[in-house]
Amino acid sequence: MDSRLIPERFLFRFVLPCRRREPLWTRQGCALDETYRLFPLALLEGRRVWADFRAAWSEQGLAFWVQVQGKKQPVWCRAGRSEDSDGLQVWIDTRDVHTVHRAGRFCYRFLFMPSGGGSRLEQPTALWLPIERAREHPRPVAPELLQVLAKQRPDGYLLQAFVAAEALSGFDPAEQPRIGFNYAIFDRELGDLTLSAGSPMPYQEDPSLWVSLELVP
Repeated sequence: MDSRLIPERFLFRFVLPCRRREPLWTRQGCALDETYRLFPLALLEGRRVWADFRAAWSEQGLAFWVQVQGKKQPVWCRAGRSEDSDGLQVWIDTRDVHTVHRAGRFCYRFLFMPSGGGSRLEQPTALWLPIERAREHPRPVAPELLQVLAKQRPDGYLLQAFVAAEALSGFDPAEQPRIGFNYAIFDRELGDLTLSAGSPMPYQEDPSLWVSLELVP
């Protein structure tokens, strides 16, 4: 296969630092400054980066901060149509295994949307979703172990999300300071923005394509 047809991010194994923060999550969300930004690997392929993604960890769990900019249209989110909605999806492998191509019981997928919930579809929404073609699924995650806050802006939105440590089997930063990780920000207007190699690679189901996050102090 011509290597030019393969996303350049597929050709490398990336390890990105993810810094600790305490407190990680409060009623106001997660205050993550620029030092928590994950380098947007899409830049290596000359792609337009229209979102700022930041992440942090503590013994509480994992927190994410996303700002989407450049939109001219309102977001479109429906809790009952998660695959078609605008929002953030993250994939986590608490064992950071890169030698298998199908997810196992330590692999998780979460969806966070800036709206789409409530009777008027205006509330931000957090969901656990199964990973397609997984060899084994973890136990479904209780909704109370996920938190999400969002603020609409004229050209996009700011979204903050939290996954409690209790939701992640095998999450033990002291013993396992690396986790497999990927994100994809979906937008009907702007397109898709992924951390690891995007389409046509099967990044949504193949843990070997995800990057590693080094959980640093």
